[in-house]
Amino acid sequence: MENTEFGHFDDANKEYVITNPLTPSPWINYLGSDSFFSLISNTAGGYSFYRDAKFRRLTRYRYNNVPSDDGGRYFYINDGKDIWSPGWKPCKTDLDAYECRHGMNYSRISGQKNNIKAEALFFVPQGDNLEIQKVKLSNLGTEKKTFQLHSLQEWCLWNAEDDMTNFQRNFSTGEVEVEGSTIYHKTEYRERRNHYSFYHVNADITAYDTQRECFLGPYNGFEQPDAVINGSNNSFAHGWSPIASHQLTISLEPGEETELVFLLGYVEVDPNNKWQAPNIINKHPAKALIEKYDTAAKVQKSFDELCSYWQEMLSHYQLQSNDNKLNRSVNIWNQYQCLVTFNMSRSASFFEAGIGRGMGFRDSNQDLLGFIHMDPKRSRERILDIAAIQFEDGSVYHQYQPLTKKGNAAIGGNFNDDPLWLIASSTAYIKETGDFSIVEEPVPFDNDGNNVASLFEHLRLSFDHVLNNLGPHKLPLIGRADWNDCLNLNCYSSDPNESFQTTENQQGGIAESVMIAGMFVYYGKQYAELCLELGKTDEALRAQSAIKDMEQAIEQHGWDGEWFLRAYDAKGNKVGTNEHSESKIFIESQGFCAMAGVGRENGKVHSALDAVKNMLDCDYGIVLNYPAFTTYHLEYGEISTYPPGYKENGGIFCHNNPWIMIAEASIGRGDHAFDYYKKITPAFQKDVKRRKIEPYVYAQMVAGKEAPLPGEAKNSWLTGTAAWNYHAITEHILGVKPSYQGLEIDPCIPSGWESYSVTRRFRGASYEISIKNPEGLSSGISCILVDGKEIDSKRIPLAKAGSNVKVEVLLGT
Repeated sequence: MENTEFGHFDDANKEYVITNPLTPSPWINYLGSDSFFSLISNTAGGYSFYRDAKFRRLTRYRYNNVPSDDGGRYFYINDGKDIWSPGWKPCKTDLDAYECRHGMNYSRISGQKNNIKAEALFFVPQGDNLEIQKVKLSNLGTEKKTFQLHSLQEWCLWNAEDDMTNFQRNFSTGEVEVEGSTIYHKTEYRERRNHYSFYHVNADITAYDTQRECFLGPYNGFEQPDAVINGSNNSFAHGWSPIASHQLTISLEPGEETELVFLLGYVEVDPNNKWQAPNIINKHPAKALIEKYDTAAKVQKSFDELCSYWQEMLSHYQLQSNDNKLNRSVNIWNQYQCLVTFNMSRSASFFEAGIGRGMGFRDSNQDLLGFIHMDPKRSRERILDIAAIQFEDGSVYHQYQPLTKKGNAAIGGNFNDDPLWLIASSTAYIKETGDFSIVEEPVPFDNDGNNVASLFEHLRLSFDHVLNNLGPHKLPLIGRADWNDCLNLNCYSSDPNESFQTTENQQGGIAESVMIAGMFVYYGKQYAELCLELGKTDEALRAQSAIKDMEQAIEQHGWDGEWFLRAYDAKGNKVGTNEHSESKIFIESQGFCAMAGVGRENGKVHSALDAVKNMLDCDYGIVLNYPAFTTYHLEYGEISTYPPGYKENGGIFCHNNPWIMIAEASIGRGDHAFDYYKKITPAFQKDVKRRKIEPYVYAQMVAGKEAPLPGEAKNSWLTGTAAWNYHAITEHILGVKPSYQGLEIDPCIPSGWESYSVTRRFRGASYEISIKNPEGLSSGISCILVDGKEIDSKRIPLAKAGSNVKVEVLLGT
């Protein structure tokens, strides 16, 4: 247990324990794993939504607010001496004790003041659309305690963007109903909506409030509400800003405790059965949901089921090594973050407001790389959903909305790396599951059920989209952008009111991407391999020929002498060349071309990776480009708008660091690969205060070596770093990799490691894999024993479902 001034890991309980509420930034957790989701900070801030953070937002949250992190699920205690909250905020009263435990899809926040302890457990139960808040109140003193408890949720008027802007309408639309201890939010239910939300407590209440101004007072913030000081008003919302607040009177004898269950729920009803009486909503489904969780015992049972679910989810890959930081990263937090990114893509965090972005096409495909092994069924569904926003020419929408699963026309497409990521996720899924039937699954184009083709045809179109969009150097055209959305070589604009990415003023532009070229070789080889597995020999040969041509184009036109170029701009000029004074080298093309093995035989891979080490590496990770731009370059788009050392301009964009790890592993340099891994992995970070964000999850961006404060992180949780770093450590460094015909064992580790073991569940069987390294090597296998018998391959034969297989691996020359 490594303590910091803010908290520590509790590996046994799979929790991060925060002991100081004054964290450098709000440290959050995610509740829910299917349709209903909540974000919760260490002081109980955050919000809840059903499926889509923009269109089905239940509760309101204020981004970029002063003070930070205002709004959430709040409990207030007025004990006659002080007004306080167990999560410290919003009251900010000094507490006698405070603790927040963020676990797997749950958070437990407790506070203590004046011999009263309040502990709130927050989680979303499996299979139901509600957030449970179980509150335990204890009298730790020697005298009887009687006090008032107030709850608070502030309703969002469903569309989170409209809620923050359309005040001429919204201040007149808020509607609620109150029945017993349940407050129902039904804004716009009379018109086009057939859904409502509710906030319930399983006890009699003494009063309530549903109008925010009546609860807070007209000029108060959340910290000292009038209703908490003077008692609730039984206010009834009529427009303005509806809320839900219960008032309860609690009496506890010395040593006594009581538990209350608060439920924040979402209900959809049959449009033909919306009302149970004139202007009275159909409450029957809400009451059925309430009855399911109306006691602490029922809630505990549901919580136990959630914990069992996570025990199962995490059991598919478990590492036992001598490094506790590595174990907790691989076994707990990295896998957990992979599930969150699978659910959210890049749509809803404390950095993403949940209103501007849907599910990204490239993002969701990459996120699957760290999730498929946990839940193949949901992965299969996601792949088919993603493929359905592709067009017949192989291009795709850049995003889709999770509520409708339709492409986001406001953003459109023409990000030319996008189609190739479908090959990445589809081949990874088949290797994990052996489910080749997915390639025959009929999938629409642009979600048009009258225009469908097999998934395999979608994959072929993804492959051919590159070949049908080549530039003067026979390298892939970049379109609006490739993976780096801020390198906009065809979209530059001098108008500050225009988007860098969607102002495509170079239609027919010749800007080319060396990164996409490397991707094409890397994923093209996987496509060709799939074709061979399917018996499509002619297609495999066609693909292999195209891949060979692309490799030649990269070596001829994509090599700068010591490293790979990044691109050619719209005028045919080199990007990422030693000829320039700024941004001589970029990470992305080094990563993908090296992973693909372009020029491995003639030393280009080694040279490119040496250049990464010498020019891009720093104490906190690998920067994206170096030296950073110090002036704005119109022809490059958004990238040079950032100050040096931040985001895409010389920042450590952690998402791409694993590409270098994988490339280093591919040439046997395990010490380099693991050194890069440690530099960006949260558990290995020493300066938590400087890093600022949560110490248990990856960041999208860490300030680079040219920034004023190197090592400071931004954009936590929702980043492709989670899946890619999990993929890098588990498959390429630890070396346990799914293939079409079985598990492949091929470690590339630090030379100082003596041994480690991996438990890998794969296609229904369990493999106990022990790796020993007596010669102090990074790679190379001298012997593999399977159940005591030596095999002559790195591939472990498939075992029957339900069997346990013992694998012994000896590294050697």
